[in-house]
This record gives sequence, structure tokens and C-alpha cells, in this order.
Amino acid sequence: MAAPRETKKRTTRRKKDPNAPKRALSAYMFFANENRDIVRSENPDVTFGQVGRLLGERWKALTPDEKTPYESKAEADKKRYESEKELYNATRA
Repeated sequence: MAAPRETKKRTTRRKKDPNAPKRALSAYMFFANENRDIVRSENPDVTFGQVGRLLGERWKALTPDEKTPYESKAEADKKRYESEKELYNATRA
């Protein structure tokens, strides 16, 4: 006879604080946000997943010089996030 199964305890996730700062976007996300509509207009019949795949292929095809503006935006957004996080943590404590 098989032993009775043990029931797993469910862990509940903590609620996210709505006042917490939004995470910084990566260079790829800045690129994707700018080019998503272009990819959709060039390929009107593609699915959501295929749009992401096409964006990924375009990102990989970029030269380091072409990626520079997106990387600088990502760096600026990272600094914004870090300063907002410091302020948020200081007011929470």
C-alpha cells in the first residue's frame, strides 16, 4: 500500500507596495518599445510571440554603435531607479 500523500503548504506572496519605484528598463526594452509598432506595421499578421522574436533578431543584428543610445537611456533609467529607491527606503524606515 502506498503512503498517504502529504499536502503541500501554499506560500502566499507579499503584496507589492504601490508606492515602490518602478524597476529600471534594460537597453533592449527601450529598443523594443521604440520598434514594436514598426515591426507590427511591417508584419501585420504576426502573433505576439513572433513580434518578440523579430525584435530579438533585430536587436542582435545591431552594431555596438547602434546600441549606444539605448544603453545610455538604460543607464539614465538605472540611476533614476536607484535614487527613487533610496528615497523610498528612507521614507519607509
